[in-house]
Amino acid sequence: MVINKNDIFRILVDWNFWENSQSTGFLRPYPVARLRELINTGQIAVVTGPRRAGKSFVLKQTAFALIEAGTPKKDILIVNLEDPRFPALDVKLLTRIFETYVEFMAPGKKPYLFLDEIQEVEGWEKWVNYMRELGKAHIVISGSNAKLLSRELGTLLTGRHADLNLFPISFGEFLSFKGIKIEGAAGLAVKKTELLQSLKEYLDFGAYPEVVLSESKKTLLFAYYDDVVTKDLIRRFKIRKAEALKSVIRFYMSNISTLTTYSSMEKFIQVSADTIEKFSGYLEQSYLLFFLKRFSFKVKEQEKSPRKVYSVDTGLANAIGFRNSENSGRAAENAVFLALKRRQALDPGLELYYWKDEYHKEVDFVLKDNLKVTQLIQVCWNLDDPKTREREIKNLLKAAAVFKEAGLLVISEELEGKEKFGDKTIKYAPLWKWLSGWEA
Repeated sequence: MVINKNDIFRILVDWNFWENSQSTGFLRPYPVARLRELINTGQIAVVTGPRRAGKSFVLKQTAFALIEAGTPKKDILIVNLEDPRFPALDVKLLTRIFETYVEFMAPGKKPYLFLDEIQEVEGWEKWVNYMRELGKAHIVISGSNAKLLSRELGTLLTGRHADLNLFPISFGEFLSFKGIKIEGAAGLAVKKTELLQSLKEYLDFGAYPEVVLSESKKTLLFAYYDDVVTKDLIRRFKIRKAEALKSVIRFYMSNISTLTTYSSMEKFIQVSADTIEKFSGYLEQSYLLFFLKRFSFKVKEQEKSPRKVYSVDTGLANAIGFRNSENSGRAAENAVFLALKRRQALDPGLELYYWKDEYHKEVDFVLKDNLKVTQLIQVCWNLDDPKTREREIKNLLKAAAVFKEAGLLVISEELEGKEKFGDKTIKYAPLWKWLSGWEA
């Protein structure tokens, strides 16, 4: 089926600012500012991340920011490639869309082209490269599949693209969505109760923008899960063993922030280790789960060691997995991991690991910046039990003896302050304060 240019233009009008005002949602200032920086480099700006993390809104907010800065509306084209009114997606359609836009809108010499969910188009990478090489547009693309984008960009567009990884909202953004403002450090004490309540909601129901603003949180979370499983997994990877896939997902979601191996999972869920390994790769490519490697100076040891599993969203883990008495601590650690992933998105030189020695002493996070380990972070929700506190501190100090220049941090529910242990100082920060960016 060939769609005519009048129908194409009607679709484009619905998504653009030319004739209508567009809903841009709650402003996310940092991603918008960062995306504008990437566009200004002259490279292809790439926005990746999980479905429903707000990529489309960030693209619209960026387009609107350009208009407010003086860019004519006609010089901005937003194309939502998941619009069901478009027929079979291919590069011919992309060309036809752009030609229709130029004919109807007569943009300036180099307009801004936003292509949302580009991975839906077979062969998109050659077309985008061609458009960039000829200088036909400033190009911004978004997608929900990590491997697809990284593979295509890595082979065809090396040195010609700049990336922004977008995750569900941070705790600071969550507070903004909820209308909670903190007036300086003094305002923290005044709003501590409200902040603690907000943290509980943030850990229980997660950080997908629509879920945060909805009254039907669990319904939306289940809908997101079905969307990812159907569109990003079963359909894209042509998976026949759908129930086996769901068993793997449920196991991981029930065991966030814990060490896992394919062989141990095989015994527990009756799915072969090879299948689990293959599915795990798909889950990571679709941004549903992340796997953290053990720190080691030996690559072989890194690859052979168990990996820690984290969900892209604590609310999704709570909805899909089985909850237990350890849920709060695991959700807290998962939230810290996601905060560190956001930090890593800003600093390409930052690497994340966990640490474990031959005596099974473990530290949750090792932060390595280029060649130097800069920080060790231990997450322990409740430090009231003296034995628990002693164990966590001993593990941290054990690692500190290896990484002598690293800063030491323990994140928990309430404890705050500093404590000296010989020549080492451990800093304690409550999770709500650390996630808010207000820790001393």
